[in-house]
Amino acid sequence: MSVRYLTAKLAQQIDEELMSATGAFSLDQLMELAGLACAQTLATVYSKEKYPRVLVCCGPGNQGGDGLVAARHLGMFGYKPTIWMPKPGSKDIYKRLKTQCDNMKIQTLAPADDTSTLRDVLARSDVILDAIFGFSFKPPVRAPFDTALPLISDSGLPIVSVDIPSGWDVEKGNAEGVGLNPEVLISLTAPKEGVKTFAGRHFLGGRFVPKSMEKFDLNLPEYLGFDQIVELPRAGTQKL
Repeated sequence: MSVRYLTAKLAQQIDEELMSATGAFSLDQLMELAGLACAQTLATVYSKEKYPRVLVCCGPGNQGGDGLVAARHLGMFGYKPTIWMPKPGSKDIYKRLKTQCDNMKIQTLAPADDTSTLRDVLARSDVILDAIFGFSFKPPVRAPFDTALPLISDSGLPIVSVDIPSGWDVEKGNAEGVGLNPEVLISLTAPKEGVKTFAGRHFLGGRFVPKSMEKFDLNLPEYLGFDQIVELPRAGTQKL
């Protein structure tokens, strides 16, 4: 059977159950596992020998937290990540993840109202990890990201998006035409409805999903060996 693609409501329900007394996961745990899967996906497709300079673009929510974890792991893998987050998250967990990156000597760009800083760092980067918006995003794209997404898109750099490409609706996809168009997508827990037609390389990172979640009929594929990710068939090669 094909893997199940989630609506926004079901994705939220599964997240809540994972962090409930029944699921017993903490947000810290889920972010750590998700961020590790994101870092492994980028490293699988883009070697540090050819693509050492990674621009990690983080939003202010949990998606950005996944990006901060990924940046730390990428640093440990031997990459040279730089963090761009013009609107840092205010939660304690976000601040702690940022401190962990600081302790790894990972550069974070100072927030700026203009786009010159982003232009400069894009010119010095080899690949982008897009961890700006998550599955709760609803258009339109607001400042400061409304001017940043076109710059990222026009950079010509390969993009790896976390869970859903930034600017896409979780169920309607890139219907507004304002979202990023990544070469690689790493879906977390299970893929979302809006990426059914995604044509690039598509990975899944959700090896933490317990057997108790079988009631949702996710039909998740097997993870091989000790990998934290598994590649999904490209759009059009399986019945969705």
